[in-house]
Amino acid sequence: MAGYQSWIDKQIADAEAAGKFDNLPSKGKPLDLSDDDELWWVKKLMKREGLAYLPPTLQLRKDAEVTLAAINEMTDEDDVRRALTELNERISEAIRVPHSGPPLHLSRVNADAVMHQWRSAQRG
Repeated sequence: MAGYQSWIDKQIADAEAAGKFDNLPSKGKPLDLSDDDELWWVKKLMKREGLAYLPPTLQLRKDAEVTLAAINEMTDEDDVRRALTELNERISEAIRVPHSGPPLHLSRVNADAVMHQWRSAQRG
């Protein structure tokens, strides 16, 4: 264990000597410890890395909206049917096996109605 620690200390000392810690963005600034949330570091990491997380039920609702909007841009009927089938399978699975988080409040999409609207829009 001591060998491992001294190796780490050597790496830090070498990096410091090479100036790799100079000009860091937060150099000379106090740490922001104002947030009492125990997951503050996770939230800051996610924000810094451009990551987002929604509970599974909210993510499925968002995915349903995105899918239905994307269908309007599709030009192939098979692609539309495939997207609707995949979405309905995900919704059915979420109804069968409830997830934690907010309620789903989502039911299967009426594929026939969506296909009818899509065909009408395609005709112009």
